[in-house]
Amino acid sequence: MRSAALATLILFAISSPSSAQDMTHHNRIDLIRPDAPALAKHGEHGIGVRTIEVINKNQIDVLKAVAGQDPPRYDRKLTLEVWYPAETDGKQPGAYSGVFLRDGKTQVTLHGKAVRDAEPKRAAGSPYPLVIISHGYPGNRFLLSHLAENLATKGYAVASIDHADSTYTDQGKFGSTLINRPLDQVFVLNAIDQLSKESGHFLNGLVDTSRTGLIGYSMGGYGAVITAGAGVTKEAVAYDSGVPAGMLSVHFAGSDTHKKLRDERIKAVVAIAPWGMQRGFWNQEGLAGITTPILYVAGSKDDVSGYEKGVRALYTGTSNADRFMLTFENANHNAAAPIPAPVESWQMAEGGNSTPFNHYADPVWDTVRMNNITQHFVTAFLGRYVKADQELGSYMDVPVERASEGVFAANKDGSFKPEHTYWKGFAARTAAGLVLEHGTRSAN
Repeated sequence: MRSAALATLILFAISSPSSAQDMTHHNRIDLIRPDAPALAKHGEHGIGVRTIEVINKNQIDVLKAVAGQDPPRYDRKLTLEVWYPAETDGKQPGAYSGVFLRDGKTQVTLHGKAVRDAEPKRAAGSPYPLVIISHGYPGNRFLLSHLAENLATKGYAVASIDHADSTYTDQGKFGSTLINRPLDQVFVLNAIDQLSKESGHFLNGLVDTSRTGLIGYSMGGYGAVITAGAGVTKEAVAYDSGVPAGMLSVHFAGSDTHKKLRDERIKAVVAIAPWGMQRGFWNQEGLAGITTPILYVAGSKDDVSGYEKGVRALYTGTSNADRFMLTFENANHNAAAPIPAPVESWQMAEGGNSTPFNHYADPVWDTVRMNNITQHFVTAFLGRYVKADQELGSYMDVPVERASEGVFAANKDGSFKPEHTYWKGFAARTAAGLVLEHGTRSAN
């Protein structure tokens, strides 16, 4: 009986929400599970992180616009978290303190690998490619920080945006997000490019913006689809988003303003649970504008962005680009992108407020597991299209679309038998619940 009681106590200790992360710190964003696919593991670089502000001058102030009047203009300030390969010299990683939860009030501390303000590590050859990360509505620049850190260890400079009017602390009318999301993404690309040429700036000579990847989640994914070339429909322009009607015409398919948004420096786009297709924001004509390679990621039970009529319809409608679709079977809208729910959100749920916890978590999938799978495939995808690395790119070429149908057949020496059709980089039994589809550019 004593041993049974002890076993129960041990089980309780390891399964309580806070203690699972007590081994080091609460709220780790850098966890790699033992069963993670091969490319999830961190790269060779130590990494630094800095917070910078950039200002997009003379922008339309969407929130203050009034029907029938010229909209007022303002200088739009964006805060960026920038991760980069660094000379860390054995310094201990710092913490990300004062990070707001979904409620916009509770502040938490996250822990990862980056050393604050570390000296940049200059690349041996050409400078590092850039990755831009764009959060959901609402969100913040730390929502995908697990992915930002992971990519920085692999030789990318990563800039994650706090989109004004769209964070947990300043969430405004939806129309601002609809209009500003693609504009912010392209502006940040230009701002980083400028800083990389500025004498004395830490980014000087560190970043090669001619090789850029764009990653967006939810409304960030919506923005990424527009930035990738898909202009919106008349129905989208007429959508009531709480701002004067017609303001979204700036992104209308075929318009000069949308054509100007197009940027050839963006070599690859990752759209995770992108919102809008299920609301008629794009049609076949608009989607034909996407020619940049794009990876769509979604949960098959996404009840926010939709699956069959949402993200999957985006994938099937993208006919002029090399495109992939990674599906987490039975996952909802939080598939793949958000960091693990901070311990404080568990505690708030115990107190009766489950909204912050539900903003990060999925009822079926473990978040760290999804993060690791995302890190693996984003590393492969950006490797192929941003770094032109054929070895990394080969992980996108899965022999069967539905992972559970793959056969794992290895010899004792670890080599694979002819009948082996398991996904590359996944150990036996670890690829269940995933589907990866691939479509190539139409021949017309």
